[in-house]
Amino acid sequence: MTGDAPRPARAVISYQHAADLVRQRTGVVIPVYLSPRVDRAAGEALLWDTASAFCAQVGDPRRVCLSVDGSAYGADVAEQAAAALGATLCVWPDNRGKLQAARAGVRCLLERGELDYVAIADQDGDHFANELVNFARAAEATATQTGAGRVLVLGQRRSRYRPMGLLRGDLEELTDRVLLDALRYHAAVQGRPLPLAYAALAGDVLDFHSGYKLFDRATAGDVFLGEPHQAGVSDDCYWRHACEAVMTVEALLAGAVLSVVTRSTFNEQPISTFGLYDRQELTADMIIWPCKRLGAPAAFVRQWLCDHIPRLLLTTLAPEGEQELQQVRRLVLTAFGEDADALPPLPRPLFV
Repeated sequence: MTGDAPRPARAVISYQHAADLVRQRTGVVIPVYLSPRVDRAAGEALLWDTASAFCAQVGDPRRVCLSVDGSAYGADVAEQAAAALGATLCVWPDNRGKLQAARAGVRCLLERGELDYVAIADQDGDHFANELVNFARAAEATATQTGAGRVLVLGQRRSRYRPMGLLRGDLEELTDRVLLDALRYHAAVQGRPLPLAYAALAGDVLDFHSGYKLFDRATAGDVFLGEPHQAGVSDDCYWRHACEAVMTVEALLAGAVLSVVTRSTFNEQPISTFGLYDRQELTADMIIWPCKRLGAPAAFVRQWLCDHIPRLLLTTLAPEGEQELQQVRRLVLTAFGEDADALPPLPRPLFV
């Protein structure tokens, strides 16, 4: 290329344009679930703070939907907050899982008709409303450069370990690595490349299970309004444990281009329900559903687990860490018809 040759144009989406999109054409769904086993006062305060922050970002607070997963789990607080802030309230009577709350909330917002984008953000205060403009900016830039009308923006945490700790951070890294393998497998079988250029700078582990996401309107409709694809797994697996994978996988299957924005987190999560789950079952389910939905054979899933488990720091916490990962492996492969008692030992590389 000569010195005076023109450089290719790059899509630079101004802050003002993105801010206007957030104010005028973006909706936010905040799934609400106040567990009786978590500090109620803290949960209520964080819900109010989160709802207030997102209502301040959008021009019309009715484009923020507080979607309650079970009327006994925070409907009273959500009703008070929605009334005070002017937000939309949606209450699902039964506690089914975060995915149901997200689906119901998106349906409420899309009925309004004037949205270009829909964001999903958790109630716990760790998804910062002032960073929503970065999601809109990334979505517009990706759409402009690719010419695609469909986009999914993931909010990539700067660190899994600082807010979540070594145990949960490693377990989520395993689920993210296997999910990427399953997506690539499905893309190869279908003969369609998996475009990751707009997520390439996020590192080698994409944060698929981050709860802060932005969808274009059409993709949100496909993901949240279409028939559920449960892929033969349990209700808890689909509606609770694998909910973030469901949102990501269904968006990409609908043709969305994946884009990533690095987002802030607190040094420690303000509150968390992670400790209330059987974490081995939770982690296994986060692997089982996407692999089944994407048609991955058992032999491939087995190999992916063998490829990724040895790299995790959790394996160095002997014996508990390795036992934890072994049990996750057993649960996953049992779901794929393997004999858990006949599994060979995990690989042990000799050198680092």
